[in-house]
Amino acid sequence: MKPLFPLSLLAALALRAQTSSPAPLTLQQAVEAALRNYPSVQISQEQISAASAGIDLARTAYLPRVDTLAQLNRGSRNNVFGQVLPQLPQTVIPSLSGPVIGSNNFGSAWGSAVGALVSWEPFDFGLRRASVESAASRRAQATATLKRTQFEVAVATADACLTLTAARETVRAAQSGVDRAEVLLKTTNALVNAQLRPGADASRAEAELAAARTQWIQAQQAVDVARAALSRFVGREPETIDLAAGALLQPPPEQKPEALNVALNPAAAEQNAVIEQARAQLRVLERSYFPHFYLEGSVSARGTGAETNGVLLGGVNGLAPTVQNYALGLTISFPAMDKPAIEAKEAMQASEIRAQQARARQIAVDLKAQWNAAVASLDGARRVAANLPVQVGAAETASKQSTARYQAGFGTLSDVAESQRLLTQTEIDLALARLTVWRALLGVAAAAGDIQPFLAEAGK
Repeated sequence: MKPLFPLSLLAALALRAQTSSPAPLTLQQAVEAALRNYPSVQISQEQISAASAGIDLARTAYLPRVDTLAQLNRGSRNNVFGQVLPQLPQTVIPSLSGPVIGSNNFGSAWGSAVGALVSWEPFDFGLRRASVESAASRRAQATATLKRTQFEVAVATADACLTLTAARETVRAAQSGVDRAEVLLKTTNALVNAQLRPGADASRAEAELAAARTQWIQAQQAVDVARAALSRFVGREPETIDLAAGALLQPPPEQKPEALNVALNPAAAEQNAVIEQARAQLRVLERSYFPHFYLEGSVSARGTGAETNGVLLGGVNGLAPTVQNYALGLTISFPAMDKPAIEAKEAMQASEIRAQQARARQIAVDLKAQWNAAVASLDGARRVAANLPVQVGAAETASKQSTARYQAGFGTLSDVAESQRLLTQTEIDLALARLTVWRALLGVAAAAGDIQPFLAEAGK
């Protein structure tokens, strides 16, 4: 029994299905793809992870510190009476224990040491808790930065989608202009061939067709540029991007924008997080000028190849630690002279807080101005979009009348060309006017800090 379809045809259909272009993106899908793929969002996410690790690092200050050391050495044993001041940042002169033997002998002996020191700070006047809170505020700031970045990427992606839709509508209107110019050229050639019109009209009609095609090419170029701009957000090659316009080609519903609440904008929320982080750093400084109390415990053992009378034991004596010691104690450390430096740091941090608060007020002023401008643009765009259908209708009538007059021998080709150019431009203006209303709505939503209602409405 023969198959219903040849195998070669089935293979060709399968290959075509594999190589078919992806389904058109909706506005919501484009935004979601941008939030998944755009690198700046991933950077902010990693900054949150780093800030979370910083909280864990700050909490380790509550744990006791355990230091261990083991050492083998061979060196001279001469000792002198006196003291050496502490050596910072590192010890240059090795310490030497034991009595003064009264001679200068460069004979060497083995020495060994092993020990462990456990230290713990039972209380710190709130310094560690303030450090943990500071680390937590950095994570809160990183989270706010992520939300602000995601919001900006979403707004930019939605704006790129509007730009692509506007470019495609311009191509559609320009194509209508090309079609009308082609019809005009055919009509003019027929009249010229019938010697009812001069040959110059044919040349003029060809020029009008070329101009219409140039306008279409420029519009197509704008589409390609808009696809390239959108591709960097959605993570697709420009030639594979297709956009489902959804409700963008229709006038949006008449709705009065809600009152602006600046605090809901991610930029304002991020700045508030910056202020809280600066305050947390100030609290750390305020708890820095206190004594430090350390409970310490030490166990150690030492070995030496030299006796107290200066006699060398020789051999491998000293390689093993044979003398043990332990110690328990409380150490109190207080940087008494750090007060001026800490006060200066507190003054610097207080100034930083005031600067960030001023920046927050500036952001609020800018967002209010942005919102007012967007509302004004929305109102004007709605009025223009409502008026343009009348203009398009009048342009269509004028184009038909001038064409009829030309065909009847009463009008000129210039009148027809002018009316057709006017019709093409008004059709472009009408398509762009509707999208201008949507763009103004996006501007209002961007200033308000929430574009989800806009995406929901545009996706209907």
